[in-house]
Amino acid sequence: MALQNTLKALADPIRREILNLLKEGSMSAGEITNYFDVTAASISRHLSVLKDADLIRDTRDGKYIIYELNASVLEEIMLWITELKGDGRND
Repeated sequence: MALQNTLKALADPIRREILNLLKEGSMSAGEITNYFDVTAASISRHLSVLKDADLIRDTRDGKYIIYELNASVLEEIMLWITELKGDGRND
């Protein structure tokens, strides 16, 4: 089920762009919202989906919630895809 949530989260272009932003460093929801032409509520929902898929983490800093990339999940997916692809040999 975790892989299904991850792939669902990665299917949306806005969520993929949020991950691209977060690879540069941690950001608040407001900072992330500034990059998109959608409502803050929409970004909040995207962040929730990414968090449920464990692709991002959040921490509270005063009145702000700061989001950061959780690269370990992406590494697990890359490993799975590499294994699925195989090494090209027909044994």
